[in-house]
Amino acid sequence: MDKKELAEFLRRRREMLRPRDVGLVEGARRRTQGLRREEVAQLAGMSTDYYARLEQQRAPQPSVQITAALARALRLTLDERDHLFALIGHNAPARFHRSEHVSPTLMRVLDRLDDCPALVTTDLVDTLAMNPLAVALLGDQMRHTGLASSGYYRWFMDPAERLVYPEETHESHGRAQAARLRAALTAGSDTPRAARILAELQEHSPEFVRMWELQEVARYGDCKTILHPELGRIDVDAQLLYTENRAQTLVVLTTRPGTESHSKLELLSVIGHQQLTP
Repeated sequence: MDKKELAEFLRRRREMLRPRDVGLVEGARRRTQGLRREEVAQLAGMSTDYYARLEQQRAPQPSVQITAALARALRLTLDERDHLFALIGHNAPARFHRSEHVSPTLMRVLDRLDDCPALVTTDLVDTLAMNPLAVALLGDQMRHTGLASSGYYRWFMDPAERLVYPEETHESHGRAQAARLRAALTAGSDTPRAARILAELQEHSPEFVRMWELQEVARYGDCKTILHPELGRIDVDAQLLYTENRAQTLVVLTTRPGTESHSKLELLSVIGHQQLTP
């Protein structure tokens, strides 16, 4: 526990907050810059004396529960929360929290993307949202339910999943899926569900077992060629935008201007789901 740095960090964060930032009434004769010590203590559910001793470098190490309460009271970002835990001498909680609710920030970006395919996924590759061009390029990935809503599960259990990717990339793509599942299993948003997917794949997919035994770990697998059933190969670059806790990812697929792939994507944006051939 770094008492000196902790005291300074708490004091500076307290001074940066205004009462209205935390739902408190700001009086007309207020002389304190930022929140008062007793206000932080009230928000964190601790005694004012104990909080004061933290800022005075005289308090014993707070528990994990008190540390989390302080982070909430001071409205810390995840980076600031992790820093607070480190100063106090605790391991920071995992950043992943599974939610079917799409991050409002990612949705605002997705809503403005109409000239390139974009979708929001979880760390288990559950697709939570897609723009129309992504549906036209990749098909509706939100229709799946149960374990099959995970792209990891579908890759090894549903042959149709592979039709979107060139056959020569299947080996590398499969290894990337296994490597990403390993990362999700140890530090993901829903480790029990990841464990169920793992058990099913180990029982039913020898290919997965072979790739799993490679002990590879990754957070993202990149496949740069998509096979459209009527337009053929489309080469794309993937740009990723994460939520602050990295529980959800906005994947934006772009093509290089002047290329055949760019022309195909422009055509797809016009025709959407319409068939090009009888």
